[in-house]
Amino acid sequence: MAKKNKTNKSMKKRLKRTASGLLKHATPGKRHLNAHFSGKKCRQLRRPGVLSGALVKKYLIAMGEF
Repeated sequence: MAKKNKTNKSMKKRLKRTASGLLKHATPGKRHLNAHFSGKKCRQLRRPGVLSGALVKKYLIAMGEF
């Protein structure tokens, strides 16, 4: 008997699918202990991280979007 995969809720909250099929996520490392970072580093951390490649299909299945 076929069984549907359960949605991984933690991944669903942290990742967002783009129109081109990539996955966007917030860049880690900007919550605390960042007083010693340069301004350039802080600006670079604002940009979203993007996942591509073989992991995307695996993550989309876990999120229930494939």
